[in-house]
Amino acid sequence: MRCEVLNGSFSYRAGEPVLRDVNFSFDGKGVFALLGPNGAGKTTLLKCLLGLMPWSSGESRFDGRPLSDWPRRAFWSRVAYVPQARLPNLASLSIAEFVVLGRSARLGAFASPGARDWALVDEALDTVGIRSLAGRLCSEVSGGQLQLAAIARALADEPELLVLDEPESNLDFRNQAGVLSVIDRLVDAGLGVILNTHFPAHALLRTTTGLLVPKGAAPIFGKAEALFTQKRLTALFGIDVAVRTLDVEGRTVPVVLAVEPEPHHPAG
Repeated sequence: MRCEVLNGSFSYRAGEPVLRDVNFSFDGKGVFALLGPNGAGKTTLLKCLLGLMPWSSGESRFDGRPLSDWPRRAFWSRVAYVPQARLPNLASLSIAEFVVLGRSARLGAFASPGARDWALVDEALDTVGIRSLAGRLCSEVSGGQLQLAAIARALADEPELLVLDEPESNLDFRNQAGVLSVIDRLVDAGLGVILNTHFPAHALLRTTTGLLVPKGAAPIFGKAEALFTQKRLTALFGIDVAVRTLDVEGRTVPVVLAVEPEPHHPAG
């Protein structure tokens, strides 16, 4: 599913704009990455893109149609959004019950999930590798497992476009790798993914196009090889950045390092 933003801006009432001059397009194939420092407005940008918050000016379009022209149920049957991981208020639900909520866009207001809905729940849990946790409560699983359950909930709705807001944040290396592996498999299967991340190496390894979101300046849209360079990343994060590659088991893997200044040792 193609999406674009035309001249988007957002501000809270009469305050300074949080976002301005947002312009980008994504053809719905592969991974499109958003990268920027804390407080730059990346989550706000995603919410405005999806109509969860209103643009102050400008608009989002999906498959060439302004978002305002899309019936809500039709839109959310094709697009799924996974916000930053938090223990849901429905923590007393089992993982399977949590995931079946992803079918809500396709069910009537008072309809109960049927056999096909539960079959899609099983399929989604298989896809993310946690079907064995189906009967566990959301409050009983780890942060990484809960993040995978949230992705499964989105997949249960059979979307064409999956929007992920920092899915690997607050996870250890193993759980980060698990989430990223799931994203890679979904893309290989043809799903389009918009990925908001704090990790430049994760973007470098997966994206062909992306958006840099500086704090207090207009976002920069372009191809990955032109965006995720040492010079641009240094300017984006306000610290010297080094980009290198490693040969790991026959694969070339990007490594991005923040280069700390040398410590000052007082004379004496």
